[in-house]
Amino acid sequence: MRYLVLIGALVSLAACGGGGSRPSGVPNASGPISQACMAADRKAASPALCGCVQGVANQTLSGRDQSRAVAFFTEPQLAQDTRQSDNPSSEAFWKRYKGFTEMASQVCVPVA
Repeated sequence: MRYLVLIGALVSLAACGGGGSRPSGVPNASGPISQACMAADRKAASPALCGCVQGVANQTLSGRDQSRAVAFFTEPQLAQDTRQSDNPSSEAFWKRYKGFTEMASQVCVPVA
């Protein structure tokens, strides 16, 4: 079950594409999410994809939320624990994180 959250996050990131020219409205930035994305060495990861995901993170997550989300790249169990937590703070964070992943999967799409 703990891998379902990681798979969901990876699917969201993989859906962001990678490669091809990018329309001008697609965000691109560097930061902690982008660095973790590249360091995770996943097949779909690219500077364009990870930069786009970071750009969305900058629009949807606070710096503190981004720091918390970075840990999910190296500790998938932490994502599962956060998702299942009854702690109001963790529940609120998870809603923001889920909104971020949904937006990233819509915005960071490959250009055919």
